[in-house]
Amino acid sequence: MNIRSVADLTPGESGIINGFMDDALSLKLLEMGCLPGQPIKFNFAAPFGDPICVSVAGYNLSLRLDEAITISIQ
Repeated sequence: MNIRSVADLTPGESGIINGFMDDALSLKLLEMGCLPGQPIKFNFAAPFGDPICVSVAGYNLSLRLDEAITISIQ
């Protein structure tokens, strides 16, 4: 089974946060509302692809791709 991350989504696609692959970054992401079980939607990417804008917990959040790749989804 392949583990997908938020960085694997395309604009308009959604997923459910499953967990995190980086323990050091997970606390920061949890504080920003990226909680396991929460739906997350990829809205759009900046012109050069980084950062990206996602919707989670009722608001829009800008994430760098190196942060988005650590959020596993189902």
